[in-house]
Amino acid sequence: MSIPSPSSGSEEVPSPRSTSVVIGMLGGIASGKSFAGRLLAGEDGTVVDADRLAHEVLASSETAEFLRERFGPEVLDAQGRPDRQALADRVFANPDDRKALEAWTHPIVRARILEEIDAARGSHRNPIVLDVPLLLENDAQHALARACDYLVFVDAEEADREQRARATRNWKPGERERREAAQWTMNQKRDAASHVISNRQDKTELERAVQLLRSELQLD
Repeated sequence: MSIPSPSSGSEEVPSPRSTSVVIGMLGGIASGKSFAGRLLAGEDGTVVDADRLAHEVLASSETAEFLRERFGPEVLDAQGRPDRQALADRVFANPDDRKALEAWTHPIVRARILEEIDAARGSHRNPIVLDVPLLLENDAQHALARACDYLVFVDAEEADREQRARATRNWKPGERERREAAQWTMNQKRDAASHVISNRQDKTELERAVQLLRSELQLD
């Protein structure tokens, strides 16, 4: 599965590549790609964590005001801050609501991702690991997948991913499947990857697989 070609409506394009290797992490929800990405980055690299940046954007007073006006106070908690679960229930049940939320948050998050990439390059951090959900799906807008030197797919059993999503995110049964229905399939992501590492056994095996990949990519 090829990466989508650039569209005329692309908002921003990352700066030209430097000596820093850029690695994009792929995988299903709760596959372990964030953990694998941190291992790949090592002490000399940087992980650009889009979820962290999205949380920061959601926590802002400007976003809270937008949510109140667009969705009403039911998506805010008692302190007037975004209620992430209530908001997720709302937007994943209504495509128009999801588009409205993404139209507000995505440009801000993209800008912050690009800022972190440029800062990492300026500091000669290597590698730069992109832990960005929907890296492939939204490439026409942010061009991040095409800016990667390598795309790494973390392969994990569906049953294990379901168990982790429930245990670590307190998700209800079916929530993971519902969210993944809006994403590329696992086969599409695997086909788009330049490298595949397995997270189908234990943590030690994943660490070993990542170390082998670091050696292959000459990151040590």
